[in-house]
Order: sequence, then structure tokens, then C-alpha cells
Amino acid sequence: MKQQPRDLVQNITQPDDNLFSELGFSDGEAARLQAESDREIALLINMKKQMMTEIAQWMQAQAIRQVDAAAIMHISRPRVSDVVNLKTEKFTLDALIGMATSIGKKVHLVVE
Repeated sequence: MKQQPRDLVQNITQPDDNLFSELGFSDGEAARLQAESDREIALLINMKKQMMTEIAQWMQAQAIRQVDAAAIMHISRPRVSDVVNLKTEKFTLDALIGMATSIGKKVHLVVE
């Protein structure tokens, strides 16, 4: 007899749960790791927003329509709309860097 799917799932972590606690870390360590993870995620989101804002400002300064910007950046027009509307979850940082360089922007990464 085939095993039922419910037998395969032993633990489901809810979105607001601390994954590090679920993995067995002590409460203090789990809280520290969660806080560090949250900071890194916030930093990444801020970098994405900065890239998206640069692209949107370039479009505005050049009076370029989304369809024309899409052709220049080699992406679809709806993707340009997602950039302009800061939908960070739809893009990787490297994809945004590629878009920025395709419009002539220079991107510098500083690691401290």
C-alpha cells in the first residue's frame, strides 16, 4: 500500500515561528540567529529597492515608457512595472544589477 502524504509530513513551521527554534537551537541562540537573519533580509530588500529606484528614476529622467525600457533591459513590460512598483520579492539582486548595467548604470558593491 502506498504511504499517505500525511505520514510524510512530521513538522510544519508556521511563517511567524522561529525556524532556528524548530531546528533545536536554544531559545537565546535561536533568538540571536533570527535577529541576524532578519537584519540580513532587511539589508537585501533595501539594496533591491535602491536598484529599483535607480532604474525608475532613470526612466523618469529620460522620459522612457515602460515598453521602451523593457526593450533596453531585455525584459518584459510587466517586469518593468514590477521594478517601478518596488516588488522586491520578484527579483534577485543580480537580476536588478543586470538591468541597471544595461541602462548604463555602474554598480559598486562594498563589503565591510
